[in-house]
Amino acid sequence: MIVRGKIASQSNESSGSKEKGVRRLAFLVAVLIGLALVIVVQLFRLQVFQRAPDRDLERALPDYLPKVASQRGLIIDRRGYFLALNTFEYDVSTAPDLIEDPQDAADRLSPLLGLPSDELLSLLDQEWPYVPLKQRVSKEVAEAIVSLGLKGIHLEPKLRRKYPEGELAAHPMGFVNYNCDGSYGLEGYYDRLLKGVSTMREGKVPRGEAVPIVFHQLALPQDGPHLMLTLDRNIQRLVEQELAKAVAKYDADSGTVIVMDPKTGAILAMASYPSYDPNRFYEVPLELYNNPAVSEQYEPGSVFKIITMAGGLDAGVITPQSTFYDSGMMEVGERVIQNSDRRAHGLVTMTDILARSLNVGIAYVSTSLGEERFYTYLRRFGFGCKTGIDLDGEVAGSLKVPGGSEWSKSDLGTNSFGQGIAVTPLQMITAVAAVANRGFLVRPYVVERIVDNQDMIVTQPTVVRQAVSARAAEQLTDMLVEAVERGAELATVPGYDVAGKTGTAQIPVGDRYDPELTIASFVGYAPADDPRFIALVRIDKPRVDSRGAQVAAPVFKAIAERLFVLLGVPPDSIRLAGR
Repeated sequence: MIVRGKIASQSNESSGSKEKGVRRLAFLVAVLIGLALVIVVQLFRLQVFQRAPDRDLERALPDYLPKVASQRGLIIDRRGYFLALNTFEYDVSTAPDLIEDPQDAADRLSPLLGLPSDELLSLLDQEWPYVPLKQRVSKEVAEAIVSLGLKGIHLEPKLRRKYPEGELAAHPMGFVNYNCDGSYGLEGYYDRLLKGVSTMREGKVPRGEAVPIVFHQLALPQDGPHLMLTLDRNIQRLVEQELAKAVAKYDADSGTVIVMDPKTGAILAMASYPSYDPNRFYEVPLELYNNPAVSEQYEPGSVFKIITMAGGLDAGVITPQSTFYDSGMMEVGERVIQNSDRRAHGLVTMTDILARSLNVGIAYVSTSLGEERFYTYLRRFGFGCKTGIDLDGEVAGSLKVPGGSEWSKSDLGTNSFGQGIAVTPLQMITAVAAVANRGFLVRPYVVERIVDNQDMIVTQPTVVRQAVSARAAEQLTDMLVEAVERGAELATVPGYDVAGKTGTAQIPVGDRYDPELTIASFVGYAPADDPRFIALVRIDKPRVDSRGAQVAAPVFKAIAERLFVLLGVPPDSIRLAGR
């Protein structure tokens, strides 16, 4: 009995305990549900009723996860001179809660920032934890602001590109804008590479505190590699000086000069006038940004006769000694072609055609080749497509071909002397360089090496194709030496054989050609038997004289004379004596 009583008593106590436990659990569940409801209501209130103020605050603060900028890679010429460096400007901002005397701060900052004191006072009196005051002040101004010792004024460094040589090589260089984006030229083409890799910073936005944002950097940024160029500062300066003098002397609108190593495709100089200072890119018209050497196409005129003659020699339809009777005119596809002097020259050789720049004679060569072969050679020399140079903004020119909607049979004649076909200066010099290089067409380039810490990538010269045979190229070179001696005496340099050709191109205006204005040009290479350089000179709309032989040839000579010295090329008599 006693045992049974104890068991009954224990059973009653256990039942009471379970009831109390259930009540406690129900109470806790109710509390938790209540807390959850409170949290949900609070979140709803914050998200819905206070969403707009939070967004305004976020707009007033810097980016939540800003980038830590990497250093942009430098650009250096082939001799080690810096063409593009990095410097810093500063963005000025304030945390108004930390400003002890807004009026005093506004008065002291006003002359440094160039802003009215009352305008600054209104900014310093804001309730936001972060207020921008002025962007991109100079280092000197930043140092002056620091010297004021004002609390609550912050300076954030911003990378800015600096071009220590000013206008020198502006077109091939391009520039970096205020967003640190490269535009045009090398800066545009290699922009992503030069920028390097910026890293993100983890951020917290503590509300209601004087310091608006605290950041923790996750990783170090990777600076961009440096570009070592084929451009030579000394040659570039020489070319720019001679070009500017020529444009002024002949009262021309503009001009372009390119100097290249014909064996490798390395660009030694590339200049166009008028130019601009990339340090102050924002002060000039947008049209000055384009590099005419790669992005402006034109009808090349008689310098193109080099290409037509190269095709004729390579195909075997002519030899340097072949003769042709020039009656002064020839009909091709219902169009009558005439020589520029409107004269007949009788029996002439192929070399005479180049030396006298006879349109009728060169049309004979293109018609002898026929449509298919002629245009095949033009494609072999790279016309109608980009050269592939590492500069931003290159265009492909314009080449009409048989079967196309715009091509007509008369183009077979006019294209032979550079009319009705559009090329860029770079395409033209690259094509003629193939003749100088024993028939091998090479890809032009501007970056010689890419240097990243201890790593280095060296550009290897690239042969695109063999446009014509070495035999044809050598024959044509001899013909071009004679053409210079007989038809472009102002391009000759005493002691050196120069191979080249003049051009006096008409300028299309709508469906006709300008009756007066021309593009005067000359392209040549030297020493003719073993070229160290090739140079193209183009002078646009010269008014003192319109002829390439009188306008562009002397510019080539002035440049070539000094190039022989800068490149250390002895006269032919000395150089050949050792062979």
